[in-house]
Amino acid sequence: MPTLRGWVLSGAGLALIILWWVFGDPELLLTGIFFVVAELAAIGYVLRHDPQLDMGRRLGSTTVHNGDTTTVTLVLRNRRRRPLRHLSIHDEVESLGMAVFEIAKLMGDETASATYRVTCRPRGVYRVGPARATTSDPLRLAELSAPDGPIDRLVVYPTVEELTGFPVIRGRDPAISASRPEHSQRGGEDFYTLREYQRGDDMRRIHWPYTAKTDELMIRQLETPWQSRALVLLDVRPSVYESADAFEMAVSGAASVVTHLVKSGFDADLWAGDPEPIDASRYSAAMERLALVEPNDEIDIEAVAGRIRQKGGGGALVLVTGVADRSLLTVQQLLSNHYRATLLMGASSTTSQTLVGFHRLGVATVTVDPTGEWASAWLSATRSSWTAVSAS
Repeated sequence: MPTLRGWVLSGAGLALIILWWVFGDPELLLTGIFFVVAELAAIGYVLRHDPQLDMGRRLGSTTVHNGDTTTVTLVLRNRRRRPLRHLSIHDEVESLGMAVFEIAKLMGDETASATYRVTCRPRGVYRVGPARATTSDPLRLAELSAPDGPIDRLVVYPTVEELTGFPVIRGRDPAISASRPEHSQRGGEDFYTLREYQRGDDMRRIHWPYTAKTDELMIRQLETPWQSRALVLLDVRPSVYESADAFEMAVSGAASVVTHLVKSGFDADLWAGDPEPIDASRYSAAMERLALVEPNDEIDIEAVAGRIRQKGGGGALVLVTGVADRSLLTVQQLLSNHYRATLLMGASSTTSQTLVGFHRLGVATVTVDPTGEWASAWLSATRSSWTAVSAS
């Protein structure tokens, strides 16, 4: 309850009393008693003005992109009838900074608000609060804290650049259907084939005419059009990145592609170091994963590709990496029969020799310097080798 200033004053008072006892000078005793009594009076003052506050917080946005600025507004209401004086409010955004406000007087049942701005950098998930309010005596010798305010959550997504266009890889026209069934895990609009009913299937997909003929429940197996599906695979191995900036550039590239595909109506998935790909149509979950992703040197990316191949899929494969290596080339080869069009995005200031292998396989490539921009490189590649099409 005593502040640092109060502890110093009390210590000085006790020291003077001890000196009086040693030297017998009454002035030392009077001064020491005065200091101790002043501190006790300050404590009595703050106890009499015990802060009883309702505290709330409003975020301008709970989700922002790297480098954006958002506002935080604190709202306080004095629940007491008597005024509160010398209020100090501290509110911290984890790792991004702290705001401090001083309120000289808050009348009984009065509401006050304070707003501050936060520049959100770098990407990540941050705790906002709890807000802490304290009241003190006029000399700030003692203080008393109100119960902590609420805690909120601020998610800073990676930087997203606006992309346009989709690839038409050599001999791989997205308008052409896949050569084998590629069933949608989330459903689609096109009827493809029938299969026997399994427990847990949606009863609305039962094909009743065929069921009546065979006397067995049959389910309509739906497929999503080939050109409307995609997998974005972010390479999280630190060995392929020249620097931390290169990794951040790759994360930004993955976020930009995910945003572009989702806006364009793609049935897209994202893999960013998790056991399984994430449904990118759950946009906030996918972007939060990218907000938290970090390099992981324990990832066996070829084993990951094997698991993805076993699960099945189809459409376009977008590989986002730093300096493409032979392991990533193996990933493309493992998935080429499932994902018939591949795009390689590399955040690197050098040219990898492995790119020759990707080019031989008909893989389109977009390479940017870690200090560059994806949008301009993407547009340049689109103009030179791609045709802009829309997802159907």
